[in-house]
Amino acid sequence: MTPAVPEPSPPPKGPAENEAAVLPLPPARSDAPENPWARKNGDMSQQNAQAPVQPQHAQPSVGSIAAHRARTVAGSVSDLEPDLDSDLDAYEETQAAGGATPLPANRFLDRERSWLAFNERVLELAEDPDTPLLERANFLAIFASNLDEFFMVRVAGLKRRIATGVATRSASGLQPREVLEMIWARSRELMARHAACFHEDVAPALADEGIHLVRWSELTEKEQARLFTLFKHQIFPVLTPLAVDPAHPFPYISGLSLNLAVVVRNPVNGNRHFARVKVPPLLSRFLEASPGRYVPLEDVIAAPAHLEELFPGMEVLEHHAFRVTRNEDLEVEEDDAENLLQALEKELMRRRFGPPVRLEVEESIHREVLDLLVRELKVSEAEVYPLPGPLDLTGLFRIHGLDRPELKYRKFIAGTHRDLAEVESSSPPDIFAALRTRDVLLHHPYDSFSTSVQAFLEQAAEDPDVLAIKQTLYRTSGDSPIVNALIDAAEAGKQVLVLVEIKARFDEHANIKWARKLEEAGCHVVYGLVGLKTHCKLSLVVRQEGDTLRRYSHVGTGNYHPKTARLYEDLGLLTADPQVGADLSDLFNRLSGYSRRETYRRLLVAPKSLRDGLVSRIDKEAQHHRAGRPAYVRIKVNSMVDEAVIDALYRASQAGVPVDVWVRGICAVRPGVPGLSENIRVRSVLGRFLEHSRVFAFGNGGEPEVWLGSADMMHRNLDRRIEALVRVVDPAHRAALNRLLETGMSDSTASWHLGPDGEWTRHATDTDGHPLRNVQEMLIDARRRRRGTATP
Repeated sequence: MTPAVPEPSPPPKGPAENEAAVLPLPPARSDAPENPWARKNGDMSQQNAQAPVQPQHAQPSVGSIAAHRARTVAGSVSDLEPDLDSDLDAYEETQAAGGATPLPANRFLDRERSWLAFNERVLELAEDPDTPLLERANFLAIFASNLDEFFMVRVAGLKRRIATGVATRSASGLQPREVLEMIWARSRELMARHAACFHEDVAPALADEGIHLVRWSELTEKEQARLFTLFKHQIFPVLTPLAVDPAHPFPYISGLSLNLAVVVRNPVNGNRHFARVKVPPLLSRFLEASPGRYVPLEDVIAAPAHLEELFPGMEVLEHHAFRVTRNEDLEVEEDDAENLLQALEKELMRRRFGPPVRLEVEESIHREVLDLLVRELKVSEAEVYPLPGPLDLTGLFRIHGLDRPELKYRKFIAGTHRDLAEVESSSPPDIFAALRTRDVLLHHPYDSFSTSVQAFLEQAAEDPDVLAIKQTLYRTSGDSPIVNALIDAAEAGKQVLVLVEIKARFDEHANIKWARKLEEAGCHVVYGLVGLKTHCKLSLVVRQEGDTLRRYSHVGTGNYHPKTARLYEDLGLLTADPQVGADLSDLFNRLSGYSRRETYRRLLVAPKSLRDGLVSRIDKEAQHHRAGRPAYVRIKVNSMVDEAVIDALYRASQAGVPVDVWVRGICAVRPGVPGLSENIRVRSVLGRFLEHSRVFAFGNGGEPEVWLGSADMMHRNLDRRIEALVRVVDPAHRAALNRLLETGMSDSTASWHLGPDGEWTRHATDTDGHPLRNVQEMLIDARRRRRGTATP
């Protein structure tokens, strides 16, 4: 990996669903609202912005967001998995038992508020006029998708724990109800801001560029006639109006479905009725009425002539769009499940019947219709989000897909890593030959995934000297070349072990499919350890070379997913090092068989050794600093929530160690507090790529130590997942990773800075108003310069 930034130096101190429905309705009264997606702040944000912590001692005490989906670049749903409330209590009991001097009680920022702040940063990219226009639309869609997942997982989990009486106070000191009210308030404000950005800024700007997002009333007669033909032949046949009356119960509304609440009147007896029509989810969200003019699908369905086709002989009085978000978290009791695959399939069938956690309605909705929805869906008024239509702006992903390259980020195509092919050619590189010479440090998407990790596995599948392949799969693509390579290897007679994590959130269906396909091909498929998700990113290839066996390994920070590898920033180490190969053999044996191994040569593995290994290294930096030796802590993660790790960082800061934390999403660290964390800096970088790598670097008294791997600093990663970090031994690789960390934390790099009150401040320009360096564009340009295609 060629560094693109200066040499490292210590950081500065400092059920059936195409439906519609009908029920007797009281006389009309007033209005009510709607919602797309949002995330910003709310009334509770001021209550939660505590004053800087006043430390209670002078001496140091003894002591987490997928990927998302391929299109979700700014956030990962895996960040949202609920943590057990007992984790904090268990940690505090351990601390007390050890006789530790307590740190300030309010030293942790609230994780839910922090997550909402992360999505606010996504929204800021959509609001930024310097962001390419179609990318702004994309960030609006990402914001909406992120917020959907937040409600489905985090809010749903919190409500479930409150209802069952098992919820306890959060690490930030807030009671569960306070957290929930804060979420309602902040999300409401963010959703309003999100809608305003679309209506007042992005949509008009798109119109200026010939991309018009219009409503039905804005269409010409010719456009309406064209869409009536489309409705008649392609939309009407799949619609199923559902009446609500004494003979027809209120229909089930599936999560995230877009629906129309329609009020009709019987002209014979004058009775008013309610009906529900589901907007078909498999049709395009925006329909092209004419070149460059797009109308929401629900508007086409709700056109007067079209509703008359759905309710012939009835008078259509009004219609309003609404959308429900439900609890979509899974609960599978693995200890009681003889077959985890079958148990998970049953639970997936139940998921769509989860209780509602949010109701989005168009703000034009009449009060009696809203009252009916609230009553039948059993949501509270606080869970109703009225906003201007159209609802569900995740449909903007479709608009972003338009072929208008001048309105997007400049296209970047990754090249082959130079250590795998000194001169790129049409022939694939010999990965094994390269790894016998040196380790290869990969940085995606700047280094091509297809000509490195994918090629590594494809070459292993084809090589007659390869005897075995062992592989973890957490998320992968629909038409996965990785899975195909493993199938080819098994069909060629090689021993293939695949650990498929079928509980990967929102990818369960896909992973069940791949698991069965792999089994049918002759692969040995296992699902990991009971009670633990397997999240580590590992590949092991065993090859016969003369009289010996050589093991080739890959340890990464990202999923084996060729599509997201072009959108997610990740790191990976390809190596033929015998110690790493032996470690992976031991770890795979633990995952597929019976083993109690807890220590490894060059790995730190959760849940046994990873947290303790990192905490001990952080504590050692304090010792180095007191002895006058070089000391620093630099961490890059998606989420930083784990209390034990954060307290270790506080102790290091109190000892004078400079601590840098580069975090994409949630961060519970409260930096810059005198006597506690004045030596801690926290930065966040968001952009065209989703920052997804995890790196841990330590000064180590002048002998720098650097680790990379799959683990975020969250309870679920450190206690309820199999995670792995690998120690990077090549000095050039360590230096390159340190330079990367320095660049991300530099004051001359565009980023968001976290303050002690939990507020994030964007730093995009210098004091003269000039744009600060964009770390992602710097790395892109470095690769372009290497190929002679850099920006002049």
